[in-house]
Amino acid sequence: MPNNALGRKCIGDSKNRSHPNNPYGLIKKIYSLKREEIHGRLKEFKRLWFKRDEALFEELAFCILTPQSKAKVCAAALERLKKKGLLFKGSAREVTEVIRDVRFKNKKALYLLRARDIFCRDEKVCIKPILSKFKEPHECREWLVKHITGLGYKEASHFLRNIGRGETIAILDRHILRNLKGFRIIEEIPESLTRSRYREIERKMEAFSRRIKIPLSHLDLLFWYKETGDIFK
Repeated sequence: MPNNALGRKCIGDSKNRSHPNNPYGLIKKIYSLKREEIHGRLKEFKRLWFKRDEALFEELAFCILTPQSKAKVCAAALERLKKKGLLFKGSAREVTEVIRDVRFKNKKALYLLRARDIFCRDEKVCIKPILSKFKEPHECREWLVKHITGLGYKEASHFLRNIGRGETIAILDRHILRNLKGFRIIEEIPESLTRSRYREIERKMEAFSRRIKIPLSHLDLLFWYKETGDIFK
């Protein structure tokens, strides 16, 4: 069976009561097949932290664009902004035109400009000095949610993971929540996530991660692969 077909088969089989002693056998099998690729992707994220701050801002922009939009559509829109030289200098109207296929493009263009106002001074991007002040990812995430318009807990977690600073926090997107429900870690997928609800589910995912002996940061990419057949951002 192809790897992605195996992945899609997993959640249904995980509920099969004919295997009560090994309910996570298939997810572990997928992990054994994709562990090195996942590990390599996370190493790429960690290397990003040592690049210029402009590269970190690009990841922030990507995470601002992604809510309720497809990741690859957002990645393509970001590349167009960079190619046209508009990521750091474009007006709201210019940015909106370039990201026209991203949902809520008008609001997200404004969010990008507001993020610029916070992290860009005198044509210089300054992200690492600010984020380095925080000793652990949860504190840093709280700051991002409070100060960066357009970032909720999911998006802030996504950004920190993508710059190698979020291995101990969870990205609770629809793929993750669907899998957590499928594995009966949560009873239902919430319509919205308050801070307390996010942390509650995050702790349950942490416990699940420990139980099946798959690191939390790996579990996110594993679930993404199982849903999409791809290891992306």
